[in-house]
Amino acid sequence: MDQVSPTTAPITFDDFLKVDIRVGRIVAVEPFPQARKPAFKLTVDFGPEIGIKRSSAQITVNHSPEDLVGSLVMAVVNFPPRQIGPFMSEVLTLGVPDANGDVMLIRPDRDVPVGGRLY
Repeated sequence: MDQVSPTTAPITFDDFLKVDIRVGRIVAVEPFPQARKPAFKLTVDFGPEIGIKRSSAQITVNHSPEDLVGSLVMAVVNFPPRQIGPFMSEVLTLGVPDANGDVMLIRPDRDVPVGGRLY
């Protein structure tokens, strides 16, 4: 996972608006044994405007499939799809590193409608 350095060049507000980050609900989780690093294949519902999208996420240390199904996540929905082994990842599910560098998902702390845009 690439990390941004503290000296990253500033961007404009218009640059920020180009990144479409939405809330979605995980509807299915599958193991992804073909991934180079341990990962899950997520199926995420972003509501009627965006629909159902799939994502590969390296979140196996801090998250279990049982806890993920039905939960909300934040994801970038306007990156081009990315081939990860035999899987096409359509959105980038967002997370931050824990104290050990393992991914913790960024999630709303209350139930909100799917498809809502981060602002």
